[in-house]
Amino acid sequence: MKICIMNGSPKTAESTSDLLIEYLTSFLKGNEVVTYNVCKTDFSQAQFSQIQSSNVLIFAFPLYIDSVNSGLLRFLIEFENRGFSNKNSTVYCMINNGFYEGWQNHVAAEIMRNWCKAVGLNYGQTLGIGAGEMIPFLKDIPLGYGPYKNIGIALEELSHNILCLNREEDLYISPNWPRFLWKIVSSYSFWYPKAKKNGLKRRRLNETVD
Repeated sequence: MKICIMNGSPKTAESTSDLLIEYLTSFLKGNEVVTYNVCKTDFSQAQFSQIQSSNVLIFAFPLYIDSVNSGLLRFLIEFENRGFSNKNSTVYCMINNGFYEGWQNHVAAEIMRNWCKAVGLNYGQTLGIGAGEMIPFLKDIPLGYGPYKNIGIALEELSHNILCLNREEDLYISPNWPRFLWKIVSSYSFWYPKAKKNGLKRRRLNETVD
């Protein structure tokens, strides 16, 4: 099976999408798998043709204000204009966000579903993952254990549907941590250091905007 994975992360360094793609491809061995970063690549006609003729397209990207980022949007529009030679291609998505709840990705999943209708492709399934920024901090934990348990189970289900070309209901998951514990850990390991790096004091994060 010919599978093209489209990394829609605009980050220049290693991203959560990169890590999720690495996990997913471990379930897809034995297939022809090619990965592109749509925000960093100027696609040649040969690359477009390769993507257009694939059996499966997988989009992995972070949630941006309940939607897709501008780089991925530009790519989707360009592909809609170019058209697809293989109308039997099936599209699957992995969307991660910084919220605890995976269902926060449902609007972006609907955008991808509508895009599939516009270009005439099959929509397979979206895996929406909550607490995405936490994942790189836990990459030393084996997939399917501890906080990674839900992600491991969901990726195994998604990969099964991909390999069987199944079209299933979207799947939304949260980490195997209590929400209050996730809030504490994410604040001290990610949000507070990020705020400090950008010149913000911790108290400013709790202020409301009139």
